[in-house]
Amino acid sequence: MTIGGSIALIIIGAILAYAVNYQFSGVDIRLVGVILMIGGLIGLVVGIVRIASARRTVARRPPPAVREEHYYEDDPYETRRRY
Repeated sequence: MTIGGSIALIIIGAILAYAVNYQFSGVDIRLVGVILMIGGLIGLVVGIVRIASARRTVARRPPPAVREEHYYEDDPYETRRRY
């Protein structure tokens, strides 16, 4: 879950918990809102921890490959005319 998705869950949960006065039979809207806010907070904490740990990790790269270059005095592809 991304940080934006977590913030969206927190906002939707807060709206359901504090601003909605509609009642379903068998469903408590306020409880659903609180559950969404808690899920959003957990996702937000996990997202921040992942970002913080990714910045601390140092990528160890293998040493660069050795590149060998050969220089020839005579070009092997050049055709020479001999007179």
